Amino acid sequence: MAYKLMVVDDSNIIRNRIKRGFNASQFDLVATASNGLEALEEFKKHLPEVITMDLTMPEMDGLECIRNIINLAPDTLILVISALSDKATGIKALELGACGFICKPFTEDELMEALNELVQD
Repeated sequence: MAYKLMVVDDSNIIRNRIKRGFNASQFDLVATASNGLEALEEFKKHLPEVITMDLTMPEMDGLECIRNIINLAPDTLILVISALSDKATGIKALELGACGFICKPFTEDELMEALNELVQD
């Protein structure tokens, strides 16, 4: 059975890149969102098991969104994908419940490897 996947990023280019970069037999894209508020609404509708999460977004940032999602469903697997190479922010995301972190720009191989690691644990 494929994992339900939601892609959260304020950049349409990055959302499309992630959509093209994952293994469709392993992940079923159920929703996309361009900010944290939209992500929360989509999360409640679709209950994805795996989420890729940008940190810097309008309306609600990724850290706040991670906090909210983990409060609703602590087992959700969240992969942070961010241009912020700031270690403190990455550590904060992991403390809040994210399971992995990759930096933009990323390759399709890096994306697949990170997603695979997420679901193998």
